[in-house]
Amino acid sequence: MGLTEQDAVRLGEDGALRVRTFRLIVLVAQELRTLMDQLLRGDGLTTQQAALVTVVDMLGTPSLSQAAVALGSTHQNVRQLADALVRKGFAEVSTDENDGRVRRLRTTAKSRSYWEERSAADQDRVLTWFADLSPDEARTLFELLAKVEKRARIELGNG
Repeated sequence: MGLTEQDAVRLGEDGALRVRTFRLIVLVAQELRTLMDQLLRGDGLTTQQAALVTVVDMLGTPSLSQAAVALGSTHQNVRQLADALVRKGFAEVSTDENDGRVRRLRTTAKSRSYWEERSAADQDRVLTWFADLSPDEARTLFELLAKVEKRARIELGNG
């Protein structure tokens, strides 16, 4: 997470800490995604596919474009994820009844059953990843990351 000496001087102690924190968040996010991919691999799923299922369940029957925005992804990438979920029986894609050009996503009963069945075990596994934090530290981490996420959402024009 090092910075060049020149960058550290230019940023100052506080700024350098914030840049190193950003880099650490990126690293931790990738490591957690890899761990989740390992959990899902046995069932032939990926963390990105699980994220799309989550978005669809939260939004109801989003269009591919709406799902792409929610995931911060491209329409093409979401279409590929959706196609994989359709093949696995976890999602359906249908034509919008008001606009034939729009494709809408919905999850299936199979998907809901699958995620419900594995939910407790997945949650327990996530708890192990955060086991070294005290309850107060976990709350503080959540609150601080929520502040950073809010600013990022504003920067993206979604806040």
